[in-house]
Amino acid sequence: MSKTKGNFTNKFKILLVMAALAIPVLIAGHGDASARMIQDLPEGEGVRTVRMRCIGCHEADLIISQRLSREGWVKEVDKMIRWGAIVGDDEKPVIVNYLAAHFGPKKESATGTAKNVAAGRGKEIFEARCLLCHELDLTAQQRLSRPGWTREVEKMMRWGAAVTPDEKEPLIDYLFQNYR
Repeated sequence: MSKTKGNFTNKFKILLVMAALAIPVLIAGHGDASARMIQDLPEGEGVRTVRMRCIGCHEADLIISQRLSREGWVKEVDKMIRWGAIVGDDEKPVIVNYLAAHFGPKKESATGTAKNVAAGRGKEIFEARCLLCHELDLTAQQRLSRPGWTREVEKMMRWGAAVTPDEKEPLIDYLFQNYR
């Protein structure tokens, strides 16, 4: 056997051992995350379908924080289907019904309306950057926590939103103060 072939064989064996050792760690980690995500969804008609079709790509906290109207959930599910989610025609209404029943809009609060918060830099950024692609009602329906708005803004920035790093915090502050 040549020296080159022997080195390749040894490297391949090492790679196989490393892969074999990594598999239980990956499986254990995935199982814990899946259990955590599944237990975060409230029980109800349709929860199994949501777990099966939505939780594979999204953590439960993203779904829980959306707070969309029924129409908003229809649009969101349609968007996910356009983006490749595998949802049967009979599953779509089950998913929408569950999401609308458990994660609909919260009641308005005195501090949660745009009228009660002074306009500022965050509002200017929101109007210049966010409203180019999103309708105001979509933003208003989400009612996210501060960490939820942080995740959403960071996701949009990764996806190419024209929000600069120095605009991020004022935008998050504005969204949280006006749409929670």
